[in-house]
Amino acid sequence: MAYIDGQVGYSEEFIKNSRGMQLLTCKWFPVNQEPRALIFFCHGYAIDCSTTFKDVASKFAKEGFGMYGIEYEGHGRSGGLNVYIDDFDLLINDVYSHFSKISEMGENPKKKKFLMGESMGGAVVLLLHRKKPEFLDGAILIAPMCKIAEEMKPPKTVISMMNLVIHLIPSWKSILPGPDIINLAIKQPHKRQEIKDNPNCYIGRPRMKTMSELFRVSLDLENRLHEVTMPFIVLHGEDDKVTDKEASKLLYEVASSNDKTLKLYPEMWHSLLFGEPLEKSELVFNDIVQWMETRINTLQVNANNNHEAKSQI
Repeated sequence: MAYIDGQVGYSEEFIKNSRGMQLLTCKWFPVNQEPRALIFFCHGYAIDCSTTFKDVASKFAKEGFGMYGIEYEGHGRSGGLNVYIDDFDLLINDVYSHFSKISEMGENPKKKKFLMGESMGGAVVLLLHRKKPEFLDGAILIAPMCKIAEEMKPPKTVISMMNLVIHLIPSWKSILPGPDIINLAIKQPHKRQEIKDNPNCYIGRPRMKTMSELFRVSLDLENRLHEVTMPFIVLHGEDDKVTDKEASKLLYEVASSNDKTLKLYPEMWHSLLFGEPLEKSELVFNDIVQWMETRINTLQVNANNNHEAKSQI
């Protein structure tokens, strides 16, 4: 499917991963101009990117950015058992395989590349950086899952059951109701209803192996935040009850990166770009655009200086 809506073009296609699974990929791009930079978007748990984030992605395209997304196995319209993550490393491989191919197309090798991840997608970005640190020019981490908030941690009884069950029936759903993530993440009631009415989003109980993988990845990231060396901006609502803002603060404090920015937003929740009132989400959006523009300009100046230095040798 492809269409043009005013200043923005959209297209999507299914690709096959290494395990033969069909995954939906999508892109938004400015019409009648080359994108000035590329944004590779990594969505969160149980949602999609092709419908939930279409308005946000279109806004970035109107600002001159090419925005690319992929719906993970078991998410959105991609194939697989709903929200079942057997191995987070395979998910990372799928995402890297797709985005690296995009990076090599046409004029894209010359363009700056930013990874953007929200919630679980923030964990995807951090793990992609660990896997291929030279792949990107910067990262936008929106309420990243690098530590699970105390309110979201499964009870010890569930953890014990989880460790037992995943070896026998890994796709089994938790028998205990978990926190209502939608109501905790999204402030605007009509936006909550959008998610609940969207057939591409999942609102059921989590699967045991998926819970185990998210727990494993969160602990791993929390213990290795000092290894982050890429330029990044991390943005977090101070009233977030899904991911821990203290982990974003810790990332900012201990990361080895020489270029790092922390933005905290009073009275804002987890879903900063989708779930907040327009005037507040616009504030976050503008902070992200300004951060990218500064890095694009800085990188371009450095590239020009390097070129001039080589010419003089």
